[in-house]
Amino acid sequence: MHMHANSATGSMKRVLQLSVVATTLYVVATLVYGLRAHSLALISEAGHNASDVVALLLSAVAVQFQARPADERRTFGYGRAGVLAAFLNAITLVLLSIWIGYLAIVRFLQPVTVQPRIMMVVAAIGVLMNGVIAALLWKQAHDVNIRGAFLHMLSDTLSTAAVILGGAAIAFTGLQWIDPLLSLGIAVLILWSSIGIVRETLNILLEGTPVGVPLHDVRLAMQAVEGVTEVHDLHIWSVNAGAHALASHVTIGDVAMVESERILQDMLDVLRMQFGILHATIQFERKGCPTENGCSGIPTGDVTVHAHHHHGATCSH
Repeated sequence: MHMHANSATGSMKRVLQLSVVATTLYVVATLVYGLRAHSLALISEAGHNASDVVALLLSAVAVQFQARPADERRTFGYGRAGVLAAFLNAITLVLLSIWIGYLAIVRFLQPVTVQPRIMMVVAAIGVLMNGVIAALLWKQAHDVNIRGAFLHMLSDTLSTAAVILGGAAIAFTGLQWIDPLLSLGIAVLILWSSIGIVRETLNILLEGTPVGVPLHDVRLAMQAVEGVTEVHDLHIWSVNAGAHALASHVTIGDVAMVESERILQDMLDVLRMQFGILHATIQFERKGCPTENGCSGIPTGDVTVHAHHHHGATCSH
């Protein structure tokens, strides 16, 4: 398992390094030829791709951090580094979309003659490059950090393809307003692709309940386990985009230790199979505990059991 993880990490690093080099070269080319062609759409693409370089660099740094093992200071490891990188990437995209939108409005008010042939040639190169990078990143897109970089490159591929069509339309019609119109479309595409990542990563950073894991449903499923009287002080959060954790107080009847272990295992199985929660800390109590301050955890019963289930391993004490 560790060998597989290290291999996957190495693969992500290589893809990200290749992507950074190729995208940086394309940013320079797009900016130079965008200025030469007087095309705001190409200049917008240069800005879009420049944000991709930052996104890919942040993702590469995050992958490096995520590979570091947990220690006494970071007991959950460094998985949140990737989440933080994805959040910063998305924020830069939001700001970039606003900037491109502003420039497009200015260009509508002050039209500029563009050179469509240069637009189409440079954009065609960009579609090929971004498409290849997006395809490579797609294989690693289970990680929210890499998924953020993938969405960057996918949106670039689509927007650059639109620049080719826009260049052809300008060449045939001579309508210069098509260029800033394309820029507005690119800005909207950038904004749309980033909002979802902002929401997801912010929810993780604020330790909100994971999307797709309804707290009410989890509580009902735990309470449905035979022998459970009540589930309270229930908390669910994400360590990173792919790993959820749970902590809860569970009231059970006056049962033997063997029976309590059966209840515990049944509950862990439910959490794992129904909700994909692999790290659970469950405190068993004979009676209810005080609900003041969200049930602070001082048991009033005479039995307390802490259980941890992580990646198929279970221990209790």
